Amino acid sequence: MKTTIKNLILSAVLVVGGASCVDLDTAPYDRETDLTYWEEDPEAAVKALNNCYTYLGNMDEQLYSEAMTDNAYTKQPNDFTQNIGNGSYSTADSYVKQVWDGRYTGIRMCNQLLENIDRVPDLDPELKKRYIGEAKVLRAYNYYELYTKFGDVPYTTKVLSIKESMSIARTDRATVIANMLADLDEVINGNYLPTSYDADNKGRITRWAAMAIKAKIYLFEGNWTQVKNITSTIMTEGGFRLFGSYAGLFEIANEYNSEVILDAQYRPTSREHQMMYAFLPPSLGGYSQLSPLQELVDSYIMLDGKTIRETGTSFDESNPYANRDPRLKATVMYTGNSYTLADGTEVVINCEKGEGKDGYGVGSDCSATGYYIKKYWDNTYRATLYSGLNPILIRYADILLMNAEALAELGELDKTAWDATIKPIRDRAGFTLASAVEFPEGASKDKLIEIVRNERRSELALEGHRHKDIIRWRIADDVLNGWCHGLKTNEVVGTDNGYVRVENRAFNANKHYLWPIPQAERDLNGNLVQNPNW
Repeated sequence: MKTTIKNLILSAVLVVGGASCVDLDTAPYDRETDLTYWEEDPEAAVKALNNCYTYLGNMDEQLYSEAMTDNAYTKQPNDFTQNIGNGSYSTADSYVKQVWDGRYTGIRMCNQLLENIDRVPDLDPELKKRYIGEAKVLRAYNYYELYTKFGDVPYTTKVLSIKESMSIARTDRATVIANMLADLDEVINGNYLPTSYDADNKGRITRWAAMAIKAKIYLFEGNWTQVKNITSTIMTEGGFRLFGSYAGLFEIANEYNSEVILDAQYRPTSREHQMMYAFLPPSLGGYSQLSPLQELVDSYIMLDGKTIRETGTSFDESNPYANRDPRLKATVMYTGNSYTLADGTEVVINCEKGEGKDGYGVGSDCSATGYYIKKYWDNTYRATLYSGLNPILIRYADILLMNAEALAELGELDKTAWDATIKPIRDRAGFTLASAVEFPEGASKDKLIEIVRNERRSELALEGHRHKDIIRWRIADDVLNGWCHGLKTNEVVGTDNGYVRVENRAFNANKHYLWPIPQAERDLNGNLVQNPNW
């Protein structure tokens, strides 16, 4: 049976209907309903499970989350993340409600499958076990996305009635975490999931993906011993390896490569996103409503391993992109960088103030920061910039970085551990100088933590990880207060050293480390207590 996630067979909407003059429990004759769907369709379980996967993640959510951080800015204030990034959002914020609604819809889909899977006829017992495992991991991932933003959230493993949904209270964070981990442990220890799939099932949750999600929960909680142990197991037993090309990781031709542990599934023509329209320059048909910030550009180190502000740095502000971490060129579009078209043509971009079609300030479609996004550029796009490229949710480099961070926090990051984690990442990136790739002997514990954190930022930039990182590190009030910047134009001499002031942000540490419970939900359910100071 072909059950590939790429096909994403959306199951029929499950409704309970009735007709006059017949018993209300009698199924309608002209359509599929909940009374017949599970018991009459042998593929009901896999169809429902595929539906659950559609709520795992998407390209829009991944990239727009970066505008809630010091990595990016969006000039689109409504329905996206600008208000969260600048601290002006409220209990009525539409994006906050969108995240709440989407994640709980995903949870409901998983619960619906788990409640009804026993009704599916002639379902192979091993397939049934696997489907249960996939659904429980998907449910845990949705709760992970919720609790890391809202803290205490309503937790349920059943499909709630309307009445129940209007009275359920928030579950304390510790219980939510314990329940997620219990589900993941059941699936992992019970061998519910395979370690890999055949070509028809690429994109499904594997045992390694379940373990990686478990590690991410412990990472957010700062349980370094658990993070070390889980990631070490994946490193020694998982069989993953870094893909040979950093830039190639994000090309559609290289999907499902040796580094990908979990990605959200798209497919040309049948399920596509149009995210490139939101980040490409006007010369390539984009609107550029999402742009990298100068703060992200500044975070990339030099080829010798030094930061741009470190004593003895070779950084030259008049030639700012020379001798920099090669990942900068693969991630951010700046003046002189280029996009490669499908026919091999290089389109060089000029971002300088007032230059060409793409220069800063030329028009409303141009970047608000003077930078464009290059990562996730898909030159195989269909008409009107539609793309079937998968956004990667978890990859092996993330496992290595989690392992290195845990060891640094535990005071155990030595040369051996560095050579197994940070060094291969920098080797793959294109660093060659010993000062950049070899273990920094004599560095203090705090310095090693700083190095690993910045390495995480550079390696995973614009992949949706930064927001959780600045929240769990408790540095959001440092990096999201005051002006964020674009490229240097010297428009206002003496102001911020000539760099463009993009947005004056405010992060209130007394309230913004948790999002507000959407007021619309509290209007329906009086038991949903609001987060502090909202």
